[in-house]
Amino acid sequence: MRAIGKLPKGVLILEFIGMMLLAVALLSVSDSLSLPEPFSRPEVQILMIFLGVLLMLPAAVVVILQVAKRLAPQLMNRPPQYSRSEREKDNDANH
Repeated sequence: MRAIGKLPKGVLILEFIGMMLLAVALLSVSDSLSLPEPFSRPEVQILMIFLGVLLMLPAAVVVILQVAKRLAPQLMNRPPQYSRSEREKDNDANH
């Protein structure tokens, strides 16, 4: 049985970078961490917060899609073309 939370390596890397960026922004905003001059401005700190959240969004999307596939596979997976019944064929004269 596959784990629902198993994420691709690229998504995990983005998630990690986003969390580190959020941690640095939080420490910088609370004055626990002193950053160099271009990064210590309030505008840059707000930008770091937004970038951190944006970098963590792909992981949330992947997890939501995995849960949706697990809960409702009929909605997420299209049936193959050959599985339609004889009544639903496109070349039927009765349509």
